[in-house]
Amino acid sequence: MTSLNGPRMDANIVVLGTDNVGKSALIVRFLTRRFIGEYGDIESLYTHNIVVDGREQTLNIWDTPYSQQDLSSESLMCEKRVQWADGFVLVYSICDRSSFNAVSRLLQIIKSTKDFLGFEKMPIVIVGNKRDLHHRRTVLSEEGRLLALSADCQFYEVSAAENYHSVLMVFHGLMDRIRESRVSVKKLAGIKGIVKSMSAVFARRRTDSL
Repeated sequence: MTSLNGPRMDANIVVLGTDNVGKSALIVRFLTRRFIGEYGDIESLYTHNIVVDGREQTLNIWDTPYSQQDLSSESLMCEKRVQWADGFVLVYSICDRSSFNAVSRLLQIIKSTKDFLGFEKMPIVIVGNKRDLHHRRTVLSEEGRLLALSADCQFYEVSAAENYHSVLMVFHGLMDRIRESRVSVKKLAGIKGIVKSMSAVFARRRTDSL
């Protein structure tokens, strides 16, 4: 029997990527350990319970069909996703340069939307999928790592078709970033509260001295 330590953690994760990059296969691989290669153009919302480091966690994973509107910073759908999400998984195929360029654009849009809404830092993982098709590679691993480094994101290259454990690391890594983000937000809120209280005390003292 697993011993659960600490409070339960829930997280909303949005998975984005262009057509045929394997994002749905990535999700289903994580949820079921099975690889299914063919998917229709279907929007899906999955709920999955896991235990990591003795902590029970519930993941709500939103898999959305790709649309050109995803690359528009004025898209209401983009705002909806950023408002709902605790973190993003952005997927490209190492065999498709245009899918990598789309992820680069999605990063910019998520950041600008987050800033517009006044949100704190948004945890994001970049995933280069189809590593098993290295003979068809058009995007170098170093390019993916540099993109992630420039955006302060985590980066993984995986094969949803061949390796379950690398896919598992993607979602566990994102959950770690989400947890760290929440802790930092709480600390920042605590510091702001202390500063506000001290400011109020000093203001009263100045008023009393007049």
